[in-house]
Amino acid sequence: MDIEQKKLQASAWFKELRDQICASFEAIEDDNTGLMSEKPAGRFKRKNWDRTNQADGAPGGGGVMSIMKGGRVFEKVGVNISTVFGTFTEEFAKNIPGADQNPAFFATGISLVAHMNSPRVPAVHMNTRFICTAKSWFGGGADLNAPLPNTKDTDEFHTAFKNCCDRHDPAYYEKYKKWCDEYFYIPHRQKARGEGGIFYDQLATDSWDNDFAFTQDVGRTFLDIYPSLVRQHMDEPWTAEERETQLIYRGHYAEFNLAYDRGTTFGLKTGGNVEAILMSLPPEAKWP
Repeated sequence: MDIEQKKLQASAWFKELRDQICASFEAIEDDNTGLMSEKPAGRFKRKNWDRTNQADGAPGGGGVMSIMKGGRVFEKVGVNISTVFGTFTEEFAKNIPGADQNPAFFATGISLVAHMNSPRVPAVHMNTRFICTAKSWFGGGADLNAPLPNTKDTDEFHTAFKNCCDRHDPAYYEKYKKWCDEYFYIPHRQKARGEGGIFYDQLATDSWDNDFAFTQDVGRTFLDIYPSLVRQHMDEPWTAEERETQLIYRGHYAEFNLAYDRGTTFGLKTGGNVEAILMSLPPEAKWP
């Protein structure tokens, strides 16, 4: 399989995963019987966007945002896919493997962030991607972000991703869990952003098929475990105090995304769609 076929296969998978996740989340909206059940069930709205290369104004791909706001369970959730290409600026190319040899790039992936009405239902982040410069690699992961951490939920989430990793390489879980813990850390708060998960980048072994299979399994694992956690808690009542805790937690979440997240930087530095890039920010937050 040549590189162009690999690009097509990866981008097709991210689109398929997007469709499966959106269908699962809309089914959750339909099945909710909790505090918000009198509201209409939420539905995703899709919006296409096109990217123009910053250097020469030529077309540079684009993407599709799938956003659901004001649902029964999901206060705001975005499931975005994109396939973009172009040329890195000289300054930014220094930070990307292979870009020092050739500043041309291709990137395709899926990015998801869910902020929930209930503080008892954990927020979540997931993304997987395939990037090509003079080199090519996969990256991504998933991490749980609970305003009110629940040991059982955290254990189930980590067990699911450990099993996922073990199916591909017994060394993956400890390595990628540690990477996630170190990456999703808020230095100025001296605390983790959430309960962790796995994070990997620059995955390029001697088998593209194996790397792609692992990346697909990360997506399928997320699709299996996260809706299960949502359904366990979505009908539980919550208090005003718990909501206040959630809003303050969201403030810290936003601080990380704006100050430290590499995905945010990559999107803004490569002329991505600002609305899609900042989809990760919560609809409402507080700072004490």
